[in-house]
Amino acid sequence: MTEQGQRMLKRTVRRSRQLSAESVAKDLQTKCGLQISTTTVCRELYGVDAAASKPYITKCNAKCRM
Repeated sequence: MTEQGQRMLKRTVRRSRQLSAESVAKDLQTKCGLQISTTTVCRELYGVDAAASKPYITKCNAKCRM
């Protein structure tokens, strides 16, 4: 993946962190014309430290945990 592709991927994920890897791949394909697989999305996100270390927790789930 090129450096420009990595920047696009990072920007897309930062705008909406709740998207799945499949959604991110489709988004990059439609907006930028970048053919990328979901596996590559996951691998690149871990490589640039943009992947979440913990799952997204909604306010409702956080309340239930307490």
